[in-house]
Amino acid sequence: MSLVTADDLSVTFGSKVILDGESFAVQAGEKIGLIGPNGSGKSTLLRILAGEREAEGGEVRFARGVRAGYLPQDILELPPGTLCDSVRAAVPGSDQIARSITEVEGDLAAASDGANGEPPPEVLVELAQRLADLHHRLADFEERYGRHRAESILSGLGFAERDFDRDVAELSGGWKMRAALAGLLLLEPELLLLDEPTNHLDIPSLQWFDAFLRRSPTAVILVSHDRDFLNRQLGNGGRVLSFEPEGLRSYPGDYEAYRRQRAEEELNLEVRARRQAAERAETEKFIERFRYKASKARQVQSRIKQLEKRAAIEVREQRQTVRFHFPEVPRSGREVVRLDGVEKRFGEKVIYRGLTRTLERGERVAIIGVNGAGKTTLLKLIAGELALDGGTITLGHNVQPAYYAQHHTEKLDRDKSILDEIWSLVPAESQSFVRGVLGSFLFSGDDVDKKIAVLSGGERARVALARLLVLPSNLILMDEPTNHLDLDSSERLVEALREYGGTLLFVSHNRSFINQLATRIWDVRDGTIEEWPGNLDAWLYHLDQIGAAGRGDAKSEAEGAGAKEAERESDRERRKREAREREARAKAVRPIKQELEKLERRIAEMEAEKSAIEPRLADPALYNDFARARPLMDRFQVLQSKLEELYGRWEHLQEQLAGASEGG
Repeated sequence: MSLVTADDLSVTFGSKVILDGESFAVQAGEKIGLIGPNGSGKSTLLRILAGEREAEGGEVRFARGVRAGYLPQDILELPPGTLCDSVRAAVPGSDQIARSITEVEGDLAAASDGANGEPPPEVLVELAQRLADLHHRLADFEERYGRHRAESILSGLGFAERDFDRDVAELSGGWKMRAALAGLLLLEPELLLLDEPTNHLDIPSLQWFDAFLRRSPTAVILVSHDRDFLNRQLGNGGRVLSFEPEGLRSYPGDYEAYRRQRAEEELNLEVRARRQAAERAETEKFIERFRYKASKARQVQSRIKQLEKRAAIEVREQRQTVRFHFPEVPRSGREVVRLDGVEKRFGEKVIYRGLTRTLERGERVAIIGVNGAGKTTLLKLIAGELALDGGTITLGHNVQPAYYAQHHTEKLDRDKSILDEIWSLVPAESQSFVRGVLGSFLFSGDDVDKKIAVLSGGERARVALARLLVLPSNLILMDEPTNHLDLDSSERLVEALREYGGTLLFVSHNRSFINQLATRIWDVRDGTIEEWPGNLDAWLYHLDQIGAAGRGDAKSEAEGAGAKEAERESDRERRKREAREREARAKAVRPIKQELEKLERRIAEMEAEKSAIEPRLADPALYNDFARARPLMDRFQVLQSKLEELYGRWEHLQEQLAGASEGG
């Protein structure tokens, strides 16, 4: 069944054609990924389908009773009231049912008091039945759209219970977006139109939303720059609707399937074009050779007509994409950033307490955690944009940092042109050099003279990236770098950062971005950081194993309570069951043991180095040359401090191991 049909849609912006007679339909329950470069028309098409904009040509037809729910990239207002009431206001109907109940109750009371004589029994029965039906409808409504359901969705999207009765006017823009999304999920429309819905979700909320959307029977048209998220949503019978140079095209399957099909199409077209060109050259050669021979005149005329009739196969126009690479950067010391006892609070709220961590050369560390945990705060502290309330942050030898802010407009001068903004950073360079850099970010010709103030979010993101390129830095701090980039640009940024020779510390909710880049995870929670080697998938697997170990403990307790039943099992069956349990416990503790082994090797290396330094420091002759003594003293203190931290982590892992192994 087609929920919505678009026929012959046409849209232009000035001289730019967005849609040129495009037609498509959306089926019930279908998942569609809408892709294309920034400015191609993705948001415009969603607004047309949502009824917020008229197409200049063609029409959109919805099947009877079909509701569309639209989440734009920016939310201006929400229904007033508390958070929970505002979300429930997305689903109209309960007020009308309540009013009907009041009216019928009044009619029933008036009929029952006998003021106008005794009513016929059938009238009372009918009123009572209507009242029962209305209460049943209200109960069904509350079950499906009631407060408990709204609170469940809000919790999944990261709201705390204390937020449910907050006034929505107090929420920040990001939390308002989550509240608007909660309203749509509660409404359960037949068609969801989602424009970058994950931009304001942290990793836990993103996981919940990902699972919720995949389970939902609702049809979805989704714009997202997160390749992994898009693939998971389209993985079971979905398709891609893509803005291509030749128009709006549809491809079955997920994003990876689209890329394969697109590449095959372009290769086949190129082969056919080459074959046609070779055949044409042969035909033209024949014509020129025999043009003036009377005996070949008929054949020559036939070949000329063939050339005139045969339409040339044109190779598709290649879409422009961001393509760049970071320049060589100066080598820093091995320890790039050291945090010692870092304290940070905002008013009564403590963000960090006694935080001690190090970042080493060449690492690519992803900072994750719930919104409000302090991810952006940590980057700003390291970048020197926020003052510490305690402790120290030390940059290592020859470290040259650069900071890409989440709200990159903070770093850009709105009154400058693109060219002047970048050129002002490297005034000694030629204009042609700066234009070359900007060209790699798709700013060419007169585009470079546009003022920063008139640029779109995606264009400002590209200018902010260009700033990083012209000032070589061996430590890059990035806060949500893909938020305003299209899918292609996000992938190009990943490719460039893979080849980057410096150290990277970044915050991102984009699972694909994290998985392709991260060598370590910093999970910010409760004022400290829990770290784990590897990418996001490795970290999530680790959490699953810890959870599985906990569930295994609960299972052991339940089995102990049923010891009598276990005793009645045959020896063979019991041995099989115990073997399975041992295998499950072994699987749960394996990653913890691996991390312990790695940590113990590191402790042993540092203890050996410390032991080698101790006798040298005990030699009084050393202090006759303080320049020689000072580096040894500093290194000894660093080793001592680092070992204390590693001992603490070792004890923590031992506790985890004991918990996971209990009962084994």
